[in-house]
Amino acid sequence: MKPVTAASAASLKGKKGLQRLWNALGYSKKGLAAAWKHEAAFREEVLLALLTIPLGLWLGQTGVERALLAGSILIVLIVELLNSAVEAVVDKASPELHELAGRAKDLGSAAVLLSLVCAALVWVCVLWR
Repeated sequence: MKPVTAASAASLKGKKGLQRLWNALGYSKKGLAAAWKHEAAFREEVLLALLTIPLGLWLGQTGVERALLAGSILIVLIVELLNSAVEAVVDKASPELHELAGRAKDLGSAAVLLSLVCAALVWVCVLWR
């Protein structure tokens, strides 16, 4: 990967309109591909989502229920992506063991855990009638 210089970073910020949207979609695609390639937890959660989102859309009786069931699973994926981003930055900035680096990683992991608990609670509340 080529290093980003101040000049190249500025040229990326100057894009507007459809070109900016197109670039953003490309960056998002790269991010999802990197998460799939490098993050086992993300792959596992995607497989879980492939099972649970269609199930939630089928089991939900209203649009709100379907949105809650599917959305709670998507939130798990979002939090996992953010956790992976934090971990990558921490690993780059602090390759040696450091208390704050460990804390940052632990906090990210806790966020993923809470998103999973939240999804489970949503599913129980919606489906336990």
